[in-house]
Amino acid sequence: MSPLLALPFALLLQTAPGPDRLSGSWTVDLSVDPASPYEKPMRLRLAPDGTVTGDFYESEILAGRWKAQNGRLCVSFRTTDGAGPYHSAGCLVGDRVEGQTWAEHRDFVFVWAATRSRD
Repeated sequence: MSPLLALPFALLLQTAPGPDRLSGSWTVDLSVDPASPYEKPMRLRLAPDGTVTGDFYESEILAGRWKAQNGRLCVSFRTTDGAGPYHSAGCLVGDRVEGQTWAEHRDFVFVWAATRSRD
């Protein structure tokens, strides 16, 4: 490939989806055992200033940020259960969000995936 074509091609590969691709309602699959489905809602609003609001696992997002970089669109945010903070992060992968949540006070990291809600 010629050097003149390589740069635009590389830039095209690095273009991340816009924030509208993550904004909206999602269903988070928290199942540990596929035979026992466990799902909770997530609603995200990505603002132009880089902030994220909404809710996750029926808890208000207290602080959140989003970033589109290197071809990826990701969010990070904090919620609480009243006893301590939950730090969550997720990235858009195709048509789903792949993420994880860390709760230091509960001594766990949880890996989850979300799909668009049908509402």
